[in-house]
Amino acid sequence: MMGEKTATFAAGCFWGPEARFRELEGVLDAEVGYTGGTVDDPDYRSVCAGDTGHAEAVRLTYDPERIGYDELLEAFWRMHDPTQRNRQGPDMGSQYRSAIFTHDAEQQEAAERSKRGLEASGRFDAPIATEIRPAGPFWRAEEYHQRYLEKSGR
Repeated sequence: MMGEKTATFAAGCFWGPEARFRELEGVLDAEVGYTGGTVDDPDYRSVCAGDTGHAEAVRLTYDPERIGYDELLEAFWRMHDPTQRNRQGPDMGSQYRSAIFTHDAEQQEAAERSKRGLEASGRFDAPIATEIRPAGPFWRAEEYHQRYLEKSGR
């Protein structure tokens, strides 16, 4: 038994990615929050105003014996448009950027390899804008954002 691991991804508004990651076999938990910025303990209003540098992100707890990090990366690439810089669909601003926040050297290497593979695949006509960087503090979003789509019946 390898134990639980953590992965953190930003793919636009965090509600959709949280719901999609929760559907994956081997993902034990997912929570939404803010990471990658410069302000301690940010709130939704300040993140949306663009004052914090944080991205809306999903932090996963997963069982690596049931789902691998490479599978999580592939799901991440499929659930959003990684060529859009600082936006996803109608949501605009750096808080909606595409990012992979890695928790160790193995994740960093896997994320970079996966991004190179996606770029080489020709799947997208534009360059991949996803940033890859070491995970910093993760600030859990307000409770009403947790499992938002589940609560709203969407």
